[in-house]
Amino acid sequence: MFAKRIILPVLALICYSVAGVAQVKKISLPQLQKRISNRDTVYVVNFWATWCKPCVAELPNFEKLQATYKSKPLKVLLVSMDFESKYPAVKAFAAKHQFKSEVLLVTRKSDQELIDGIDKEWSGALPGTLIVNAKKGIRKFEEREFTYEELNKLYQTNK
Repeated sequence: MFAKRIILPVLALICYSVAGVAQVKKISLPQLQKRISNRDTVYVVNFWATWCKPCVAELPNFEKLQATYKSKPLKVLLVSMDFESKYPAVKAFAAKHQFKSEVLLVTRKSDQELIDGIDKEWSGALPGTLIVNAKKGIRKFEEREFTYEELNKLYQTNK
């Protein structure tokens, strides 16, 4: 009886603490390409890695953008460029930072395959951001760090 009084509230607290926090999903490049081709949504796709300091510094700006426009047809995707073998570390990183945006890890045969599949002009440097508005035929890639104001302007001019 005593165990039930302790265990049930602890389990409820654990469930509550992870509610609303993004889970990290593995996705293939073709699945990602299909996903961002949805004509009803503007996608802002950030390519980052747990070891990339500028990437980590700008991640809150993407979270803020998603929160600001949560009632709009905008979807922020945080795509980790960490190796698939680092999946547990990416999950721990996402949980620690309590991301609300969707976090993905793209499975791939090689980094170059993924880079070329996103933008042939991309050198592979991080951070990188792709904005896609399939309805308007917009697909732009920027290889740089964004402030919130710059990110908001990018969204506003391409929505």
